[in-house]
Amino acid sequence: MYQKRLRGAVNTPTRKEATTAMIPDDLRYSKSHEWVRVEGNSATIGITHFAQEQLGDLTFIELPAVGAVLEVGKEMGTVESVKAASELYAPVNGTVTEVNADLEANPGLVNQDPYGAGWMLKATLISSAEGLLTPAEYQAAIGA
Repeated sequence: MYQKRLRGAVNTPTRKEATTAMIPDDLRYSKSHEWVRVEGNSATIGITHFAQEQLGDLTFIELPAVGAVLEVGKEMGTVESVKAASELYAPVNGTVTEVNADLEANPGLVNQDPYGAGWMLKATLISSAEGLLTPAEYQAAIGA
């Protein structure tokens, strides 16, 4: 008698479980899918796993120069992918202190590791990081 075997089905996470796992607890999130890691008066900023997944393979990233002033909700750059181009919006008020130079030659780092090697910029906060979503609020916002 022929018996069909399922391979990997027991521990295969659902799409919802996989997305939820990609929302780190130590970050805050904007409704426009940027993440922020605040350490003292410094913020590291990137785009979320959900955002890079929706965009597809990134091919180009334009970021502000060191010294540029970020204003919450204002455009701070652009990402382009094989699917679309999208603006990046500042999730905090601050002054850019560092830009991830590795992204110029390898924008795919954002796809590979959005919360690690794919960080985009660092800024000194001008005011406290308010109005950002908690991980649970962001999860609800993306329907995960």
